[in-house]
Amino acid sequence: MKISYNWLKQFINIEWDAEKTGELLTDLGLEIEGISKFTSIPGGLEGVVVGHVLSCEQHSNADRLKVTKVDLGTGEPVQIVCGAPNVAAGQKVPVATIGTTLYDAEGKPWKIKKGKIRGEESQGMICAEDELGLGESHDGIMVLDADLEVGTPVASIFEIENDHVFEIGLTPNRADAMSHWGVARDLRAGLLQHEESLELITPSTSSFHVDSRTLKIDIEVENSELAPRYCGLTLSGLKVEASPTSLQNRLKAIGLTPVNNIVDATNYVLHELGQPLHAFDATKITGNTVNVKTLPAGTKFTTLDGIERTLHEEDLMICNAETPMCIAGVFGGVDSGVTESTTSIFLESAYFNPVSVRKTAKRHGLNTDASFRFERGIDPNITEYALMRAAILIQQIAGGEITSDITDIYPKKIEDHQVVLSFENATKLIGEEIPRETIKDILTSLEIKINNVTESGLGMTIPAYRNDVTREADVIEEILRVYGYNKIGFTQKLNASMATTQKIEDYQIQNKVANQLTALGFHEMMGNSLTAAKHTPILSDLKEAYNIEMLNPLSQDLSVLRQSMLPSALEALAYNNNRKQNNVKLFEFGKTYHNFPGGREEHKHLSILISGEKKESAWTQKDEKTNFFYTKGIITSVLERLGITGFSEKDTKNSIFSEGISFTLHKKALVDFGVVSKKVLKHFEAENEAFYADFNWDNILSEISTDDFKMKPIPKYQSVSRDFALLVDDAVSFGGLQQAAFQTEKKLLKNVQLFDVYTGDNLPNGKKSYALNFTLQDENKTLTDKQIDKIMQKLQQKFEKDFGATLR
Repeated sequence: MKISYNWLKQFINIEWDAEKTGELLTDLGLEIEGISKFTSIPGGLEGVVVGHVLSCEQHSNADRLKVTKVDLGTGEPVQIVCGAPNVAAGQKVPVATIGTTLYDAEGKPWKIKKGKIRGEESQGMICAEDELGLGESHDGIMVLDADLEVGTPVASIFEIENDHVFEIGLTPNRADAMSHWGVARDLRAGLLQHEESLELITPSTSSFHVDSRTLKIDIEVENSELAPRYCGLTLSGLKVEASPTSLQNRLKAIGLTPVNNIVDATNYVLHELGQPLHAFDATKITGNTVNVKTLPAGTKFTTLDGIERTLHEEDLMICNAETPMCIAGVFGGVDSGVTESTTSIFLESAYFNPVSVRKTAKRHGLNTDASFRFERGIDPNITEYALMRAAILIQQIAGGEITSDITDIYPKKIEDHQVVLSFENATKLIGEEIPRETIKDILTSLEIKINNVTESGLGMTIPAYRNDVTREADVIEEILRVYGYNKIGFTQKLNASMATTQKIEDYQIQNKVANQLTALGFHEMMGNSLTAAKHTPILSDLKEAYNIEMLNPLSQDLSVLRQSMLPSALEALAYNNNRKQNNVKLFEFGKTYHNFPGGREEHKHLSILISGEKKESAWTQKDEKTNFFYTKGIITSVLERLGITGFSEKDTKNSIFSEGISFTLHKKALVDFGVVSKKVLKHFEAENEAFYADFNWDNILSEISTDDFKMKPIPKYQSVSRDFALLVDDAVSFGGLQQAAFQTEKKLLKNVQLFDVYTGDNLPNGKKSYALNFTLQDENKTLTDKQIDKIMQKLQQKFEKDFGATLR
C-alpha cells in the first residue's frame, strides 16, 4: 500500500523528515518496505530557464527551421535552432540548457547536448509543453508571460509536486490503516510517546447541504446481511473533465492514473478515508431505483474491463429496475459508468459483508482497490461522512449541485466491542510493567474509550473499525506496539523448560531421515497440497471420484487436494530442467488426501525424486548417470537406518513406472519405486529420465522398533567368501535368490552379493547367468572346509529345487 507523505501531512502537521517518520511507522507495526521520491513533472524542470528570444531568422538550409538568438541571463546570448512555427523575436520562452535531462511520453530520459542542425550550431532547446511534461500540446513552443525575468528557473513558475511515498507492507488484520487517515491516526498515537502532541485534522463536511430535491432515486436493499449499510445521493449539473492538477498529483504519487474529475474524486476519498465509493450515471438508472440484491445463477454481466462474466447466485449486485449495474464492492459495469457526457450521478457509499465480497472477488478473479478494503472490513460508521466528503469534493471540481437528501439504510447498527483488560495479564504478556497512566494515554490516543478504571484493570469500548481488536490479548498488543517493542528490556539469561520422554516422536524419526538424505546430496522441497485436477487421469492408479475439490479455488492449477506426491515432485523437476538444472535430488514429507466411499482420509508420505548425474561433474571423476540400482540403494539405506529389515520385494503394479519394485513387510506396503514412465514425464513437461520412490510413512512408522540399540563385539574370527555362477531363467530375480539363501542358512550366512550378470551368446534362449558371492562367518570359531562345503551344497540344492538353477 502506498501512502503520500504530503497527503499524510494534511491530517497531521508533522515536521519530521520522511526517513524518521518511516522509522516510527515501522515501530508502530506499519512496516515501511521502501520510501521513494515523487515529482509531478519528471526531472522537476531542473536546468530549464526563462529565455528571451532576441532575434529569429530563417535557417539557410531548411525551410521549416529557424535560427534564434536567445538571452538566458548569463551574459552572452546563445544560438538555438528551433522548428516550432510560432517562435518569434521578443518572446519569453522556456529553454532547456545544455546538460538538461528531459523525459519523453513513456518516461524515458534524454539529455540536451550541444550540436549542429543542418550546419547551424544549436546550444539548447526551446520547448513545447509536452516536452516539459506540462501538457499534451505539441503545436508549438510555450510562450511565457512577458513580465518574467530572464534566467528565472521555470520550476519556480509552475506548480510542481515534490513528495515522498511510503510503501507499507500492511498486514491483513490492519484494515483500519488502509487509508491516509488511518495511518495518520497511528502516527499521532506514536508521536505522543515521543512527547509530540499533534491534532488530527479531518476533512470538514460542515458545508454540505442539499441544493434541491429534483432528482430522487429510491434505494431498496433486499439482503441486509450482505449489505448491512447502504447510503446514496444524487448530484446534477456536473461537467465531466480533467481533475485539477493538485488532485491529479495526489493520485499519481500513489500510483493511480487520473481518469476524470468524478472518478478521481471517488478514488481520492477512497485513499483519503478508506471508504470505497462508486458513481453511476443517473440517466442509466432505469425506473429511478437502485436495488441491492442477488441474481439467479448464470446471469450474464459485463464489467468495466469489457469481460462478460457469469454470476453466482451469492454475488451481491447493484441493479436498476431492469438490469444489473455493478458487482457490489468489487467492480462496476460497462453500461452504467461515468462518461464525458454525464451530467448527473448517483453516488454510492456502503458497507458490504467482508466474507461475501471476498468470495465474489475470488470467484471472478478480480482484485480492486475497493474489494481489497471491503473484504478486510472497513469502518461502518463513516459511510455517511465519506459520502458527504465526496459530494463536497465533486461540487468543488465538477460544479453542479446536490439534488437529493442522503438515503441511509442501516437497519441494524454494527456495535463497538467491549473488552476488559487486566493490568496483571498485561504485565505477564509484555514481560515488563508499563505505568498505568501510560497505558491509559496509549488507549485514548488510539480512540479506544475507557469506560471504567479499577485497581485490577480497565473496561473499554473498542471502535467498530478496529475489527482486529476483540480480545484482551489484542488490546495488550496495541499497547505494546505503540509503547515500543524496543523499550522492553531483556536479559542475557534464557530460561527454558526441558521435557523428557521415553517415547520416540514421529518428528524425530523424520528429522533423522531428512539428515541422512541431505548428507547424500538431496534437497528438501515443500510442495503445495493443492494441485490440478487434470493430473488425476494421467496417474491412472488414481480415481477422479476420490478427488477432494476446493469449493472456491484460486486457480484451476490449485483446484483439488493431491492424491499423490508425484505431481509436486515432477513439477519441481520440470521447473529445474527449464532453468538448466538437470542434476536433481529432491525429497518431501507431505500428505495425500482421498475422498473414499467410506469417508475422507489423509496419509503421510515421503517422496524421493532423482534425475541426472549421481554427482556434479568434476575433473577427478567420470560422469555417471543415476540408475535404478542407485535409487534402490538410497531406499534400502533409508529403511536400514530406521532398523527395518527382512522386507520382501516384488514387481510393482503402479502404472506410473515403466519398471519398478515394491518393498513390503508383514503384508504392509513400505515403498513403491522405479523409473517414471515417459508418458507421465511428458505430461508434466519434464525432459530427463527420473527415478521416483513413494514411502508409505504411516506404515513405516508402525514397523519401526522402539527398542534400545543392542551392541555386540566385532567378531574375532575371519569370514569366508565363496562364489556361484548360476544359469537361471530370465524371470528369476536376484532378490528371490537372496531371500532363499537366507532362509536356507540363517546362522552363518552374513551377506549375498550379485557381482555379474551375463546374457547373450553361448547361453540357451530364455536363460541368463548370475554370479553370486556368499559371505560366511562364525563369530565363535574358525569355519572348516567341511562346514563351508556343506552350506554351499545346501544352497545349491535350494536353488536347483526352487528356481531350476544349474551351476555353470
